[in-house]
Amino acid sequence: MLYLLRKKRKLNIYRLCLLCLLGLFCAGTASAQYSKYELNQFDHDEKPYYFGISLGVNLARFQTELHSQFLMGDTVMVAEPVNSGGLALGLHATARISDRFQLRFNPQLMFMERNIYYKLKYPDPIDGDEVTKKIESVIVTFPLQIKFQSDRIGNFRVYTLAGFKADIDMASNARLKRAEDLVKINKFDYGPEFGIGFNFFFPTFIFSPEIKISNGISNVHSRDANLKYSNVFDKIQSRMIIFTIHLEG
Repeated sequence: MLYLLRKKRKLNIYRLCLLCLLGLFCAGTASAQYSKYELNQFDHDEKPYYFGISLGVNLARFQTELHSQFLMGDTVMVAEPVNSGGLALGLHATARISDRFQLRFNPQLMFMERNIYYKLKYPDPIDGDEVTKKIESVIVTFPLQIKFQSDRIGNFRVYTLAGFKADIDMASNARLKRAEDLVKINKFDYGPEFGIGFNFFFPTFIFSPEIKISNGISNVHSRDANLKYSNVFDKIQSRMIIFTIHLEG
């Protein structure tokens, strides 16, 4: 039953992302049709570089692999990640490579929590037999991306991106000594990013909504065999879906 509920939540998330993309594309098409005779910032594509700010929200979770300790133990019956939301603020600098390709550096400060749900065989005196551990993170991320953009259709354009990120978790708890009820998370992570976005050209700025998948490659779990909430996991990796609004000059 838990597996079915988790699968249903994932499907709902993917459907929401698809609806957002469809809505943005329809809005962009309509904008292009109504503004094709008033071309805003007609010389923008000739700029060698430009800057902007980023405001975003994210849906984050852990991807986990259970340790053999989980099968041998009888304390924790269920251990699974839970989707949680967060916020992001950042700056970006974009350099023109050609008419189709651009290079973008987009450092951001991300605030999030990634929770893990536990079902215990023996109830905890305080929390009972169901426990949710909140793992708060303040991440400084440094993504470097290549953008591939379409031709302008009036004041509208579509682009895709692919890149690589390096993350530093400023709230990492991996070095804590008194952590009997914690899951320890390492400070550093890295991984690929893929996304799609839309440029809406206005007279004084460019409004660019974007949706992106950002996955961590490294195992961020600092496993401690003496901690009952930690020793059930062998590997923990980060997963995020990020919706960002870029305001560009």
